[in-house]
Amino acid sequence: MSVLKAPVTPRDHILGPANAPVTIVEYGDYECPHCGAAHPIVKLVLEQFGKNIRFIFRHFPLSQVHPSAQAAAESAEFAGGRGRFWDMHDGIYENQDRLGLPLLFALASALELSEARLREALVNGEYAEKVRSDFLGGVRSGVNGTPSFFINGRRHDGSYAFGDLAGAVEANLRLKVSI
Repeated sequence: MSVLKAPVTPRDHILGPANAPVTIVEYGDYECPHCGAAHPIVKLVLEQFGKNIRFIFRHFPLSQVHPSAQAAAESAEFAGGRGRFWDMHDGIYENQDRLGLPLLFALASALELSEARLREALVNGEYAEKVRSDFLGGVRSGVNGTPSFFINGRRHDGSYAFGDLAGAVEANLRLKVSI
């Protein structure tokens, strides 16, 4: 079983309390249809477990098969630099069927972020290093496809179906209670 080699740091995008007994780290690709299908399921799991769960999203763009994934990841980082990561993240997944530069610029505008500044950031690769760092951390941790989930540091080898993810979270909560 693979373990998470890249620890959670303040550079990560985090939802939920730092002291939550269960931490899920997802390595995802904004253009991956499986990641798109997993997105609403992850939201349900977060809602189901509330303060007992902390969620971290990391970029793992498979650019050779998903040509818009890198720009999408950098756009999410651009938004994150302005306190709007999760809004951009959700907007990209919720409009995945239209993913491309026009969507990314429209989302930036809808979030009251500068389209011109986003365009400049993409051209200059301003956020490419952060995306690359996430990707390399995934490679070191044994990620070989998306979405990949790590629950309390161990790779979740089950599916991203609600029952599988929720079951893994419940099992980890029981472990924390029995220790």
